[in-house]
Amino acid sequence: MVMSALRSDSSEFASEESRRDLARIVAALFERWRLDTDLQMQLLGMSPKSRKQLPKYRAGELALPNSRDTLDRVGYLLGIHKGLRLLFPEDEALRFSWVHRRNRVLEGATPLEVMIRDGLLGVARIARLVDFQRGR
Repeated sequence: MVMSALRSDSSEFASEESRRDLARIVAALFERWRLDTDLQMQLLGMSPKSRKQLPKYRAGELALPNSRDTLDRVGYLLGIHKGLRLLFPEDEALRFSWVHRRNRVLEGATPLEVMIRDGLLGVARIARLVDFQRGR
């Protein structure tokens, strides 16, 4: 629901309160994915110099930037999480480790490697992959 809303109408998430909530949610997802600070910043499309913001995101003290790029990334990331919940409803360990697992469809790369290497396009590609696998 969040993903489709983010992609269809980013203006709904222009409010600081909404972006603070999204920051908290995506920070919790990154913790479950066991991502270090640099990877988290890269997935959000932010400079590693902004790393001091992450604890504020986790605590809901700071809103995500009101930028199309950031909100699109977060929408795709939350969509990936939602898709994995639907694909693996009974296997939480697989759900949260999936981004670290090598994948034949990705020519042996991990979803995380693709997202980091290709930026927003890579995040979108992995979101489409998860959607495709759900539809099989």
